[in-house]
Formats: sequence, C-alpha cells, structure tokens
Amino acid sequence: MTASSAMARTGTGVAAFCAGVMACAQSYPVKPIRVIVPFVPGGNTDIIARAVAARMAEGLRQQMVIDNRGGAGGTVGTEAIARAAPDGYTIGIVSASHVFNPALQSKLPYDTLRDFTALGLVADVPTLLAVHPSLPAKNVKELIALARRAPDSLNYASAGIGTVGHLSAELLKSRGKFEMTHIPYKGSGQAISDLIGGQIPVMFASIPVMIAHVQAGKIRALGVTSAKRSLALPEVPTIAEQGFPGYEVSSGFGMIGPAGLPRTVVERLNGELVRVLKLPDVRERFASQGAEPVGNTPEQHAAFIRSEVAKWIKVVKDAGIRTE
Repeated sequence: MTASSAMARTGTGVAAFCAGVMACAQSYPVKPIRVIVPFVPGGNTDIIARAVAARMAEGLRQQMVIDNRGGAGGTVGTEAIARAAPDGYTIGIVSASHVFNPALQSKLPYDTLRDFTALGLVADVPTLLAVHPSLPAKNVKELIALARRAPDSLNYASAGIGTVGHLSAELLKSRGKFEMTHIPYKGSGQAISDLIGGQIPVMFASIPVMIAHVQAGKIRALGVTSAKRSLALPEVPTIAEQGFPGYEVSSGFGMIGPAGLPRTVVERLNGELVRVLKLPDVRERFASQGAEPVGNTPEQHAAFIRSEVAKWIKVVKDAGIRTE
C-alpha cells in the first residue's frame, strides 16, 4: 500500500467516524439516559433530580433513569459521572458538595474543573441564619456585635463539617471579622431541636428544614445566604443587604456530564432543562422543597463552578477546616 493510499484510507476513516458522531448527536437520544445522583434517595438532590428527570424524559422521548450512588460526601457518584462515556447517556445532578469538595478533600478521584461538562444550574435552596428567640439579636449586625463583645462565647450549629451551613457561617465570620464556635451535628434534625430548645443559640440550615419553626415563632430568622430574598420567606432580608455586599452561598444543584460531551448533546439537554424549569408543576414541586429554579446556560454554569471552587478553597484554607 502506498503512502498516498494509506493517507486516503485514514482520511476516509476519520471522515466516516466524524460523520457517525454527528449523526449520533443529531439523533440523540436513541436510548434511556442514566441520571446519577451522588446521594441516597429522599434528600433534596434526589427530589430535585426526580422532578426534573420525569419531565425532561417527556421532551426527550426517552426514559431518564435515576441511579443513586451515595457515599464519601458525594464523591462516589460524582466519580461515576466523570468516568462515564461522553455520549450523553450518563449524566448527573450534583449539589453544593461538588464545589465544596475540592477545598475539603485533598485526594479527589477526579478533577472538578476538567473532568465534567456543565449542563446548567437546576435550582438553589437558600440557607437561613436563625437564632433562638432568647438571643438579643434582631439582625446580622446585632449578632456580630454580640459575638465581638464576648469573643469565643457564642456557639453555632450546623448539620456537619463541610456542609452548606458550616461554610455559610465561616464565610460570614471571615467577612464580618468575628468569632463563633462551631458545633457540628450529624444531620440537621438534632441540631434544630437543640436550637429550638435553647441549648445552642445560632444555626445555619436550609430553609425547608427551618421554615415551619420560623413561622411558629420557635426560632428567629436573621438573614438568608442567597443573592436575593427567598420566595418562601420574602420578609427576611439577605445577609448581603445587611452590610455585606457580595456575600452569597448557593446550594448550587446542577446538571453535569462527563468531559467531552458533543455540543449538540449539551444544547439538547440544556434546552430541555430550561424548558422544564418553566413548567408550573415543576416550579410548584420545587417551591414545596424551598427550592428556586435557575436554568442558566452551560457557559454560565461552568463559570459558576469555577468561581465557587476558588471561593471555597480560600474560605476553607483561611478557616483551617479539615474533614479528612
């Protein structure tokens, strides 16, 4: 075989391969799509994933099968997403742990910035700063003033080390230049019970687990960590508008796939995600969980991941947080 004929055959092979890839992308999807959720069934990530997948399946005309892969703070399932073939038939729904883990875990089995394709932010579940009613603080500035008057005397609870509540508090401590002592619990249930009982005065936790107690007057809401006020508690100001511009903590539930997804597949999935997040029944389902739909572009989602990873690496380093 001559060099020219070999090159011709190679060129033909490459062209055929590219044509095949494009044809597959244009006809996508032709079989069910697996949606990996890196947590056990029943939590916020699982509920959000199931609500979105059920309606996306209708538009895609293929099943979207939820695959719960809990373990290691979300890294087991997230690694499975990273290792999947980049054909659009394995994607995932991740939570804020996706951007927290690079700061909290020194030996992740994947690279958060290189091993995934961002498909779009799905929802945000704002975190709430609340106190026991006996604490003489009606807003964030008064809480910080109390802490400054008696350094190291004020405790705050969270659902555990490295959780959204924990990092929300550490970011506020850094911005406000004051101290509170972290009391980590194994989940939010007992922590909230102790907050209501007055055993602990301060707590950061998601709105869904706090809202009923706020409305009953058992705890006092001081601020939400999101960039804008929560639809569930519109009377509660953001922490940013109480003298801390730029303060924001997002739960960041996002849809991702493995690196290298074809652009046509990315656009198809993102388009369906955005469409579904506008549906009244999906928005109502989200509202019942305290979640607020987002539905941005893949580029905006990728930028969000980059900025969040950088932010939390600094916060965790400055606070000296260790989870391993």
